[in-house]
Amino acid sequence: MFAARVHVLMAREARVGVVIRRGPSKKVCTVLWNRRTDEFQVGQWLNGRIYERRSDLSPDGKFLIYFAMNGRWDSETTGSWTAISQAPYLKAIALFPKGDCWNGGGLFLDNTSYWLNHYGETSALWNTHEVRQSQEFSPPTGYGWECPSVYYPRLLRDGWTYIEERGFRGARIDVFEKPLREGWILRKLAHSQAGAPQGKAVYWDEHELLRPQTDKLIECPGWEWAELDRTRVVWATEGKLFTARLRTSGLVDERELFDFNKLSYERLKAPY
Repeated sequence: MFAARVHVLMAREARVGVVIRRGPSKKVCTVLWNRRTDEFQVGQWLNGRIYERRSDLSPDGKFLIYFAMNGRWDSETTGSWTAISQAPYLKAIALFPKGDCWNGGGLFLDNTSYWLNHYGETSALWNTHEVRQSQEFSPPTGYGWECPSVYYPRLLRDGWTYIEERGFRGARIDVFEKPLREGWILRKLAHSQAGAPQGKAVYWDEHELLRPQTDKLIECPGWEWAELDRTRVVWATEGKLFTARLRTSGLVDERELFDFNKLSYERLKAPY
């Protein structure tokens, strides 16, 4: 049995985040992370799949945009959809049926506007006046039609630098880097792989820490998500979230923040 899969969306202007926790494969939940206190609160569960790499959190942490699929193709949501909700909940205040798994999801441009990753004419099943869809924004292109179409522009927006492409079609690795403290760099190896290792999806990440001044390299293949949170490094591995600080010698004061493996499906209602 595999550990829960964990991906985090971090608000850029507020000390909060939304954890997207998946497992078993057809069950997923969202969890609010208070990054000041490191307290966690489950939002809601979905019987289906949320494509975390096509999702985003508004800068103030109030709204979540996500792409989901439950395969009920004859339903009013047409089996897959992009939704906007009040974070950390999943109850949609705006919902755009998709009907397939090409594209989908989107990015927040600011606290009140977003880009919808649907091409062609898109009708909302229902909509909101709290945030509006931008008709002018056009993201960087050339990253493909699935998860990288949203994920890579989100990384670039959030301070990552695209370094290079490795491998070949069907087993591609896109390399991103972000500067940390004490001369360290966090490197993200973003895989797009048909026939991925057992327990991995087509799109999966691993990470490295490197310090060019001393030629020091720390491989972190088990880190499925990692980021800089002000002065600390935070990462997810084996269904758990960890934090540590960086010194010239490497990671220090490592501690576990939360074990998402302990969560199990329950019916929860949004408070709106």
